[in-house]
Amino acid sequence: MTRRTVRIAMNGVTGRMGYRQHLVRSILAIREQGGLDLGDGEVLWPEPVLVGRREHALREIAERHGITEVSTDLDAVLADESIDIYFDAQVTSARVGALKKAIAAGKHLYTEKPTATDLAGALELARLAQDKGIKHGVVQDKIFLPGLLKLKRLIDGGFFGQILSVRGEFGYWVFEGDWQEAQRPSWNYRSEDGGGITVDMFPHWEYVLHELFGRVTSVSAQVATHVPQRWDEQGKPYAATADDAAYGTFQLEGGAIAQINSSWTVRVNRDELVEFQVDGTHGSVVAGLRNCRAQHRSATPKPVWNPDLPVTESFRDQWQEIPDNTDFDNGFKAQWELFLRHVVLDEPYHWDLMAGARGVQLAELGLRSSAEGRRLEVPELSL
Repeated sequence: MTRRTVRIAMNGVTGRMGYRQHLVRSILAIREQGGLDLGDGEVLWPEPVLVGRREHALREIAERHGITEVSTDLDAVLADESIDIYFDAQVTSARVGALKKAIAAGKHLYTEKPTATDLAGALELARLAQDKGIKHGVVQDKIFLPGLLKLKRLIDGGFFGQILSVRGEFGYWVFEGDWQEAQRPSWNYRSEDGGGITVDMFPHWEYVLHELFGRVTSVSAQVATHVPQRWDEQGKPYAATADDAAYGTFQLEGGAIAQINSSWTVRVNRDELVEFQVDGTHGSVVAGLRNCRAQHRSATPKPVWNPDLPVTESFRDQWQEIPDNTDFDNGFKAQWELFLRHVVLDEPYHWDLMAGARGVQLAELGLRSSAEGRRLEVPELSL
């Protein structure tokens, strides 16, 4: 086997997502499996260079995992000609400047979302990357999850007939931080720092809907800040200025309607933290992160509304579990492998900065829809 090394500057790995999913579960997992098999006796070996502001935190992570290079000087790292790819998992407010520097340095880009704080900034990044001729990708992890991969299998197999509607429920209770520590960082709840569940989750819903059901053509949303005061990492109270819940209705190309509730102020009464129910003329499916259950029209019961009598049947038991039929890898790792193959082998890849811009656009329009109290059209984007 011939080893081909690709050096990746990874910025933001001291954060939960950057560390857990991108460094440990993706890049280091690829190394643990012996590299990425490119075929013809060649293996791609990712070599991470950890970048960030807190040197002690970077060195602690590096020592824990046997990584040799860390730096707090992004400019110096980007000036290093041996660096092939720049990856960004920083807070959103710091992302645009770093991505622009990486584009100017001619590095291929892979980044978390949202790619920018507004649509103009997201489109500018896409234009700059196109003009520079670099390869670029945006994390769109949820379409690589087992539950949604099973859902896509059913869509591709014609299970639904005509798809009528999509209902999504996402969220959980994030503690306020006073009597129990919050599960999310405090900047998530300050709009001035790029926080808010709309800017966090609507980009996800854009690519899930776009990939599986069709382009979003209009949006109507209502956002809310249900918990107006929270406590930060130092235990100090602060005003929550960003939305912690967003209720969206999306018209899709082809006629289907999607309704998705996103909330950090909801207690979970479902099997998984996110679930989508898809109803079609020939059948329905409920898909989560891992599980997927279906009910074909031939097996659909005939319930009768009668509030005077107790329910005697278990509706959940009337659905059929969809088998895995394959081994599902970590979704973040699966997309990393596709992007790496895109960079080194020029294989097709369409989850790029323009896809990221569509997510920013939907979040921006969702917030505007809520502020103006009306439904807004979602125009197609172009450079």
